[in-house]
Amino acid sequence: MGLLAFLKTQFVLHLLVGFVFVVSGLVINFVQLCTLALWPVSKQLYRRLNCRLAYSLWSQLVMLLEWWSCTECTLFTDQATVERFGKEHAVIILNHNFEIDFLCGWTMCERFGVLGSSKVLAKKELLYVPLIGWTWYFLEIVFCKRKWEEDRDTVVEGLRRLSDYPEYMWFLLYCEGTRFTETKHRVSMEVAAAKGLPVLKYHLLPRTKGFTTAVKCLRGTVAAVYDVTLNFRGNKNPSLLGILYGKKYEADMCVRRFSLEDIPLDEKGAAQWLHKLYQEKDALQEIYNQKGVFPGEQFKPARRPWTLLNFLSWATILLSPLFSFVLGVFASGSPLLILTFLGFVGAASFGVRRLIGVTEIEKGSSYGNQEFKKKE
Repeated sequence: MGLLAFLKTQFVLHLLVGFVFVVSGLVINFVQLCTLALWPVSKQLYRRLNCRLAYSLWSQLVMLLEWWSCTECTLFTDQATVERFGKEHAVIILNHNFEIDFLCGWTMCERFGVLGSSKVLAKKELLYVPLIGWTWYFLEIVFCKRKWEEDRDTVVEGLRRLSDYPEYMWFLLYCEGTRFTETKHRVSMEVAAAKGLPVLKYHLLPRTKGFTTAVKCLRGTVAAVYDVTLNFRGNKNPSLLGILYGKKYEADMCVRRFSLEDIPLDEKGAAQWLHKLYQEKDALQEIYNQKGVFPGEQFKPARRPWTLLNFLSWATILLSPLFSFVLGVFASGSPLLILTFLGFVGAASFGVRRLIGVTEIEKGSSYGNQEFKKKE
């Protein structure tokens, strides 16, 4: 193990990275709060500023993937599709099998210039998660309780507000509703059998309400749907903790572009289109498991330096006063002050670990264990 690889495994460095992320995030959230005063004056200026503020936070996580763990991401698609990336509004459909699938999506957003303006249909609980949920609130992210009768009006209103968004955006949908687990898959396939739908091997039964509503509300704004099927070489199952420890992974993403005009206008037709899409995604995963690659031409978009420079800037601003403060605490010789500081370090460690825990599959929601048993 080289010196750099050894340093990446050290808990103290993890704490410092977490400190920079948390404190910079709180600063960014405060600035976002101040930008609310711009909304009545210039809604578009408010949006552009918040896209850049969000980029300054999200890019720190992307930096961990790209520069800390040096994880590589390969696209399997065609040249015509690549040339459209970052130049049109799009809905992204991504399989939800891995703890860092969102991070792989974000790194592609970053490389094509839409990280700050990326959107997602998120569960309501995330709104109350510090930094993540708060930043999303200022970005006009659509939150839902995943109870359609209660969510319908909120989702429709939130999506329609995005019709005049000034920056190109990628709107991420996890149509499966929750992360894949064997238990959820078994229950999901029981529902599929009861509804006469084809059995899926690698995915949960897609929930169609969110997709059909998004397509309906964003017509005239969104130009295409990008279907993204993600897997990792070597049958790896990466985690955010693994990324933090500097583990390198190789992510492969098969991307297919569908013009929104090719998706049926009516809800039933759009739902059938989505079910067919997931059957095709399942076939792509089968090909990957057999051959180790997806079909299509391979592209490796180069990582950009901005994520690293952004993190180094925040680290320079925040760590210098931190080190001065720590030296002052221990130089004081006060047991009470030193114990208070160590208690703060322990609390900060716990907080960072809880933030990481949001991504862990085993701590995911129970949504799917019960909800798949209910009629959509």
